[in-house]
Amino acid sequence: MSDEEGPVAHTMSRSPATRALDPRDLQIVALASLLAWGQGQLGFAVPPSCIAATLGAALLTQALASRVTRLPAPAAPVWGMALPFEPRSALISALSLCLLLRTAAPQWNALAAIVAIGSKFLVRAGHKHVLNPTNGAIVILLAFGAPVWVSAGQWGQTALLAMIVAGAGLIVVTRAARADVTLAFLAAWSAVLFGRAAWLGQPWIAPQHQLANGATMLFAFFMISDPRTTPDSRAGRIVFAALVALGAGAVQFLLYRTNGLLWSLSVCTLAVPLIDQWLPGSRYQWNAPAPSAFSRGGTHAEPLALRLPLPAGLRRARS
Repeated sequence: MSDEEGPVAHTMSRSPATRALDPRDLQIVALASLLAWGQGQLGFAVPPSCIAATLGAALLTQALASRVTRLPAPAAPVWGMALPFEPRSALISALSLCLLLRTAAPQWNALAAIVAIGSKFLVRAGHKHVLNPTNGAIVILLAFGAPVWVSAGQWGQTALLAMIVAGAGLIVVTRAARADVTLAFLAAWSAVLFGRAAWLGQPWIAPQHQLANGATMLFAFFMISDPRTTPDSRAGRIVFAALVALGAGAVQFLLYRTNGLLWSLSVCTLAVPLIDQWLPGSRYQWNAPAPSAFSRGGTHAEPLALRLPLPAGLRRARS
């Protein structure tokens, strides 16, 4: 089973133009653009062999796992092609790994991609992934002492870069109906950073520099917002975002470990099934209609107008 599986919750007819606006397409374009910009302008210097190993291993793992689990081929063409498996989720994970993970040799990139995609099929709780694929792969390799690292400093700390990353990400998460978890996380993480600065008597420039970081924005807009590893309800996502921010603060400022955001997210995703039981909501579908301004509750909730009973006289007239 994979994240492309499952019937659409509240089906309705959609035009080809609407179907083309898949949020995963926007995310792939945004991530690929950031990678190209990082390689050309920011001096990422990621070897082409590492990029090729990541992309190739991710797509191959997705194809093999889809075949083994007998996952149906996409019902509609993907980018105008009839493909035997859905490649978009794998590409998103692979591009995210290319942006964040640095390794000593291409085989470690390939292993990270295999772990990321394999976890979607092997480690699940109901219809959801237990681990965020990209985050889980990075944390697992770090935990086992693999020669890999996360190069957060490669993005610099310029506000312009952060705004560009945030703007591209906002387009994606808004289309994917997960802007709430991103904004809630940024608010909670800002509270942690500015609260700590106030407690220690630091000038405001310190937390401002910590926020104006491309790696932080990449995490907020492209990682924590993954619909398959966030709670179903809006209230649950806000609670989840606050837990991730508090956990990251504990890891970074109490345990004095690097990559606090990644470690915190890997732990907090384990609590998502419990949050869904406590604060239930509607299951997210990538190919379902985007929620309207009249929706209530979780993602893709039925419009309120459709839930209101008709007056008896009007019901007789319509019958």
